[in-house]
Amino acid sequence: MEARQKLAFDRAGVLVSDTLARAKPMVRWSLRHGMPRAMLWHGARRGDLQGRIMVESEHGRDISGLFGEVRAVGPIAPTRFGWITASQPVVREVLSSNDFRTGTFDPDDSALGRLAAWSASELLDPIQPPSLLATDPPDHTRYRKLVTRVFTARAIERLRARIQQISEELLDEIGAADRGEPVDLIESYCALLPVTVISEILGVPPHERDRVLAFGAATAPAVEFGLHWRVFRSVETAQAEFSAWLGDHFERLRRHPGDNLLSHLVAVRDDGVGLTERELKATAGLVLTAGFETTVNLLGSGIALLAGHPRQLALVRECPELWSNAVEEVLRYDPPILQTGRTALRDTDVSGVPLPRGAFVATLLAGANRDPQVFANADVFDVTRSNAREHVSFGAGRHHCLGASLARLEGEIGLRAIFDRFPALRVLPGANGVGPRSCADTSTCRACSAERMCGGCLRGHGRR
Repeated sequence: MEARQKLAFDRAGVLVSDTLARAKPMVRWSLRHGMPRAMLWHGARRGDLQGRIMVESEHGRDISGLFGEVRAVGPIAPTRFGWITASQPVVREVLSSNDFRTGTFDPDDSALGRLAAWSASELLDPIQPPSLLATDPPDHTRYRKLVTRVFTARAIERLRARIQQISEELLDEIGAADRGEPVDLIESYCALLPVTVISEILGVPPHERDRVLAFGAATAPAVEFGLHWRVFRSVETAQAEFSAWLGDHFERLRRHPGDNLLSHLVAVRDDGVGLTERELKATAGLVLTAGFETTVNLLGSGIALLAGHPRQLALVRECPELWSNAVEEVLRYDPPILQTGRTALRDTDVSGVPLPRGAFVATLLAGANRDPQVFANADVFDVTRSNAREHVSFGAGRHHCLGASLARLEGEIGLRAIFDRFPALRVLPGANGVGPRSCADTSTCRACSAERMCGGCLRGHGRR
């Protein structure tokens, strides 16, 4: 009898354990995507600014007018969900302040925080620790110090010739495949350029690059907010597969290190201590996910904006030294990430407004980039803008994007190369930087710039 009871208890324990394991993904999705999405949609119907911005952007509508509404309330405006700002000085202040942390839930602060901690997974998530985007001091200080020893400006600049070569090879393929029909520029150019560069940074063998491209496309939505359940599950599946692949890849690099940045990162030490296996995986995952998504959107936006503003395109073609500034203006005018957020660690004050501990502040990067107090004629796309580089598209403070130099380099080379090859490239009717898929008809040098890889929705509640 005792043996039967023990067996029954064991089976019940296994059943409960399995049920809880299956429940965790649903809890993760609900906390990060499902509940916030439902609350924001409900708020939008009641006129809440934060909710309206999410809903309007998800439908691909122009939300620049909403930035003005936020600023009209004040430097930082209250919403049903916390606070929001489109003021560039305030955005910089919040992102740089030690009074704020990344993340939304404090595990020791509330039932929701404890639920978030209970449901956390070991998957590679670019906006969860130990990702650099989601790690705060003192861990962030040690972690970033090691990573920046490898991802130096000099190391990135050494990739210039190779990025140029990759761009030319991709454009050769587009030209060779010309059948007089539109070409999807996201698929054939904007995505392939960064993923090829990332593959070489990660030391990926050529025969496995298609697999890494698939990982990049599948995990790209990880930096977004408000995902539907099926998309969320497909992202987590891809993250698990990429993590397993990375484990094997690290072993290969340890046995046969190459002249690539990931091999150097595996070997880097500070006082004899290097990155943990999980930190290495998180860094590689961040390079793939954030680096892929950011550059795809930068190239897609750049093609759309320059093709749609022929006078601006003529300026950069007449004065090639303007290409780097044109990239900055693309980043300012149509940033890859719409907004990010921070949570107050303690009672604090922002621009004269008292905020309690736990207050969440949404920082509108795209809104800060249109701040009329910083940028004259902020709603005008101008490749000669003298202060275009003052944008906050790569964030600010300790979480300023580690890959900013690489994205800028890929943007400058990639945009210049495609317009040098197809100078009459233009946007097809109905296509734009955030709408339908990008195509190009190379027989007549017509093109349409691409749909966001995130489907034109809220391009990231990504944390920097």
